[in-house]
Amino acid sequence: MKISDFLAPADVVIDLRVPTKQQLLQDLARKAASSLGLQADHVASELLKREQLGSTGMGNGVAIPHARLPVVKRPYGLVARLKPPVDFDAIDGQPVDLVFMLLLPPPPEADQLTVLALVARTLKTAGMLERMRRAKSAPDFFAVMTG
Repeated sequence: MKISDFLAPADVVIDLRVPTKQQLLQDLARKAASSLGLQADHVASELLKREQLGSTGMGNGVAIPHARLPVVKRPYGLVARLKPPVDFDAIDGQPVDLVFMLLLPPPPEADQLTVLALVARTLKTAGMLERMRRAKSAPDFFAVMTG
């Protein structure tokens, strides 16, 4: 599986400005819901429920918020670079400026862990975060992510 299997160029947002983690998740939920024909409030609610279990901020300015939704039949990704970063209760206490949101099918779909692992590995690759932060446009950012 490749990131381009669940992330489209139209699902990249550059220099998104939001004041809080909650507003960020609501904005991303709205965009995802529009793309998938879902209810934005439901998507946001599921993302926020997952965050209540523990922050998906993995450190180094990166977060991977995700939710499992019965109506989602295959993984869907949406990536955003924030300007300025927001507090995300990340494991290292640092604000987050790179967010890769995932909507996943419910278990027993085995691919969901593969998708999460692939995104986490990609975002830990040497130089990847720097290239993502330097990308000049959404197409450049997509090319870095799927490169």
